[in-house]
Order: sequence, then structure tokens, then C-alpha cells
Amino acid sequence: MSRLEAFLKELSPELIEFRRTLHRRPELGFTEYVTTYLIGKELQNLGFTLHLGKDALVSEERMGVPSEETLLLHEERARREGVEEAWIVKMKGGHTGLAATIDTGKQGPKMAFRFDIDALPIKESDDLDGHFPANQGFRSREEGVMHACGHDGHAAIGLGVAKFLSAYQHDLNGSFTLLFQPAEEGGRGSNAMVQKGWLADVDYFASGHIGIRDSRLGAVAAATHSFLASSKLNVKYKGKSAHAGLEPEKGKNALLAAASASVHLYSIPRHSEGATRINVGRLEAGSGRNIIADEAYMEIETRGETRDLNQYMLNEAERIIRASANLYDVGVVIEKVGNTVEAACDHEWFEWLREVCKESSRITEVHESVPLKASEDVTYMINEVQRHGGKATFMIFGTPLKKGHHHEGFDFEEDVLTIAVDAFARLILKAGGSYDE
Repeated sequence: MSRLEAFLKELSPELIEFRRTLHRRPELGFTEYVTTYLIGKELQNLGFTLHLGKDALVSEERMGVPSEETLLLHEERARREGVEEAWIVKMKGGHTGLAATIDTGKQGPKMAFRFDIDALPIKESDDLDGHFPANQGFRSREEGVMHACGHDGHAAIGLGVAKFLSAYQHDLNGSFTLLFQPAEEGGRGSNAMVQKGWLADVDYFASGHIGIRDSRLGAVAAATHSFLASSKLNVKYKGKSAHAGLEPEKGKNALLAAASASVHLYSIPRHSEGATRINVGRLEAGSGRNIIADEAYMEIETRGETRDLNQYMLNEAERIIRASANLYDVGVVIEKVGNTVEAACDHEWFEWLREVCKESSRITEVHESVPLKASEDVTYMINEVQRHGGKATFMIFGTPLKKGHHHEGFDFEEDVLTIAVDAFARLILKAGGSYDE
């Protein structure tokens, strides 16, 4: 057994345990206080230099930051969960996530890797027979919040890469940056890290995702294409309440405005030049059957194969939202709370991955590229690296999925964690060290 294979075999149970620890404690974007702390303490012990809070990202570039009241509640929860006060002070106000660096002291490439850490507002399945996390006792402890997209796994993979870098640093050249990014869901956190300058002089950048398009364990796609640009909107309609039986003419119905917009948004013609999408994911309105609803709230997203196509969908969506407000004579406020862009991976990664994975016992298939057909705010990072002449990619790690992403029963085969670390490690050895296991 090679040195790397032995290292990965020993690492595997640690990855699974850390993933399960994070799965029990899911946190939404910009409230990942406990998650950041758990990751950071591990990285400290491995000899990394940590950059927290405003040292990790540009505060003003964050999008869709929760209310101050919500952030304070989560900060208090973090205290109850054992997060040290000094860490909470650094992260205060939703400045979660971190950057970690390690330098070999030897001339070589600068490499960076990104791992997202946030969860989703989904109530996790409690089916003991059909849902593995429930059966094994690591189901979410936060009702209504769940790791339903694999970011708990991504964070565990990032920790595995950190353990590899720490163990192999004397065999490597150059410097390495790990970005544990908050608020990927909704396209809210990546650009805030980009604007801090972490990627301005990076030679090689890679990130990745569990599942997506390939259910075969051991299959790895070296690159991804068909990223969809996207915009995320919160919409608030403000009308006037009135007695629905006694004085209905005195009311201005915000509920009807929102309902009308919800229906008509789906009538936006799809564009002939590429894929376009729209979704109304949330609608709240009204307080009682005999009251004209004076407020309504919607969460909406648009997507497009290019920025121009997404802008077309966004323009049409805003037109319909405002027209519905005019139709029912109510006010409307549209807030943009997230954004992603399109990107193209560098295909050199395919040749590198195909070469180095010939010796892997875990990676059985290497594909050049697969379509994402969804949105990912890693695109800001890919574009930033390429803008400065670096090479960037977004890999996909195959795993069986009983239920799809963003489903209450989502789960993945945990062996994919070691497979992903295997791929990252071999690429690091290829670019920044001697490929002598």
C-alpha cells in the first residue's frame, strides 16, 4: 500500500465523523458560527494561519445578510454550543466562514481551494427506515434547517485536504489557501471572499460538489459546464387592511397582488438563445379569513445560461412584480439578495486528473466535464482566478443519491468524502510537489 493510500485509509473514519457532527448542527448562510468554529479549531491544530470575520471577507459585498435580530439569536445559540467568546466577537454580525493559509517556505505555485459550509431551510426527514441520518442518529438537531445539498460533506472534504497539506507540507512547494465559504445557497457569500483578494495571484484553483449528475461512486468529473447565472429577489407588497365583510372597498389587497405575480411570473416566454428559469419558492400573506391582507412576502429566483439571459428574466420578473402592484394599487419593494454568474472551467484539469488518478484504488472513472444546469457562486472565484491568468475548475464527485438535492431525504454515500480528498491530494502533488507517493 502506498503512503497516500495508507493516509487516506486512516483519514476516512475521521471524515465521516466530522461530516456527521456538522450534519447534526446545520446553519443557514451567515449564521454558520458553530460550523466556522469547529472547522477553525481543527485547522489551528494542524498549523494553519486563520483569517476570521472581516479578515476573511469584505463585509459590504455580502448579500442577503439576515436581520440583526436573527444574527443575535444565532450568536447566543453559538455561545450555548460552546463557541469561545473571542470567536463570536470576530464573527459578530454574520461574518462567518474563514480563510486558512499554509506556506511551505519553498518556491512553487500558489493554490487555493473552496469548500462551502451552509445548510438549507428544510425540515429533515425523520423516517428511521428510509433516511440514513435519522437511522444512525445524526439527523439535524435544528428543526427546519438541514444539510440537504452536501455542504456538510464539502466542509469535511476541506478538512481532509487540510490534514493532507499538514501531513505532506515537507513534500510540497509553494503556498496553499483554503476558503471555507459561508452562504453559497442563494449566491450570497463567494464574491465577498473574492473581493478580499484571496484569489488575485492564485495559479491553480479548484472546488467541487458531491452528487449532482453522477450516481456512480468513484466517478469524478474534472470540470463542470453549463453554470446558470442567477438572481435572487425578496419582494414585499404593502397594502391596506380592512374588514372583508363590512368595508371591503377600503382595503388594498397585498395577497392578491402577490398571488397574481406568482402566476404571471411563470408566463415569461423562455428565450430562444439559451436556457432560462424562474421559480417562486416562498409566498406568505394575510392574517385571517375576514381581513383584507395588507402585507405579502415572496422569495423568487431567476436563472439564465448567460448573464444576458438571466438579465432578460430578471427584467421581465421585475416588470410583472410591479405591474401586479399597480393592478391592486399596493406598494412594492424589490430587494436583490443574491447573484451568481456564468463561468467556464479550464480543461487542462482533465489531463492532470486522468494522469494522477491511475494509481488510485478509489477513483474508477475520470470524465472531462459534466453539465451542472444549476447555479453556483463559485463562479465568481473561477472568473477571478482566470482573470489573473490562473487555471480554475469545479469538480463533481459521483455518489448514489436516494433523494435529490434540496430534498428532505437527501443523503449521500460517505465513501465519496475520501474519494474527493484523494482527487484533491493527487492534484496538489501534481502541481505543487513531487508525485512520489
